[in-house]
Amino acid sequence: MAGDEASDRTINEQVREPGTTSPPAFPPQRGSHRSWVIALIALAIVGGVLVFGILSRLKDEGNLRKAVAQTSAPSVSVVQPKRGAPVEEVILPGNVQPFISSPIYARTDGYLKKWYFDIGAHVKAGELLAVIDAPEMDQELAQAKSTLATAQANLELAQITKDRYIILFAKHAVPQQDRDNAIGTYNADKATVDADQASVQRYAALVSFERIYAPFEGVITARNTDIGDLINSGSNTAPKTDLFNMVQTDILRVYVNVPEEFSRGVKPGQTQTDLALAEFPGRRFPGKLVRTAEAINASTRTLLVEIDVPNPTSTALFSGSYAEVHLKIASQNPTYIIPANTLLFRTQDLQVGVVQNGKVILKNVTPGHDFGNEIEIVAGLGDSDHVIVNPSDSLVNGQSVQVVNAKLPGDNPQ
Repeated sequence: MAGDEASDRTINEQVREPGTTSPPAFPPQRGSHRSWVIALIALAIVGGVLVFGILSRLKDEGNLRKAVAQTSAPSVSVVQPKRGAPVEEVILPGNVQPFISSPIYARTDGYLKKWYFDIGAHVKAGELLAVIDAPEMDQELAQAKSTLATAQANLELAQITKDRYIILFAKHAVPQQDRDNAIGTYNADKATVDADQASVQRYAALVSFERIYAPFEGVITARNTDIGDLINSGSNTAPKTDLFNMVQTDILRVYVNVPEEFSRGVKPGQTQTDLALAEFPGRRFPGKLVRTAEAINASTRTLLVEIDVPNPTSTALFSGSYAEVHLKIASQNPTYIIPANTLLFRTQDLQVGVVQNGKVILKNVTPGHDFGNEIEIVAGLGDSDHVIVNPSDSLVNGQSVQVVNAKLPGDNPQ
């Protein structure tokens, strides 16, 4: 050891530069450099362990916060609204009526001489239904014709006299006064003939009313008189005699009162209609909606519509029957069907809770038809809404919730 230190000093002295008093700098020894590398590696390992531990702790803390948040947010089940049908069938009561219904009255007084058709008879327009015996009217017509004949004879004489006096006056054989008298007499007789002709035509028309004809093609539904009955045309204080009742049944009318809420969807010529009658189970009779009143009845809040139903055989449907009218009315606005247990009844309007981005949004909705377990919503919902089922009474806007069960349209609601 002493020899080594002496040799080191000898070497240092040999390499010392002249004029310098301090020994020269030498690189560190090999053993010292290795220790520094080992220390740096150890420090890096310790730092990595610390960083890994910190990151793991932060991740665990985030997971814990998320779990706590999920645990604190209430769990809800949601259902997506189902679209309502684009066409809704409405069933309403209706009375089947003939297209034309008319009582047949007499226009002249007398006694019923003969009738040719009874109830249930199908007659054509212009067919003779009955004959009335009115001898007084026949005599008045004969008297009027005689009076007309007398007036026509006087007119012919006045015509001859007038022509003669006109010729004589032209030859200055008669005074002007005589000519004027002849012309005045002719004009008066002509007016008398015109009046008597009108009287004859009047009595002839009354006599023609002794024969009762069918005004249209149809069915006799009532015969209210018989042979020998006194017929009154209503010319005096006695009531008019109703001889027959006739109806036209090849087309039937059905009048229906449509509730106001469906009135906008009722379109003449477009709304499909069918009739169902109890005496024809399982059978439908198609009809056509031809017109509406275009006004809501203020007392019933309904719209009166007329439906025409073809009845070509005139034996299938009877006028006066009761029918159920099936109207297929197109929806004017999209509607949605949701479970009834999604509604919130509060002091505000009727509401439902909708989940958007994990938050609750309370929406006001307008109800339509109540189907029991389901209800129709006519305003306030959209296709993409997710409605909370069995919402809590404490549900408020902006509340965070966790969706645990979702139902698609067409699924059975909870």
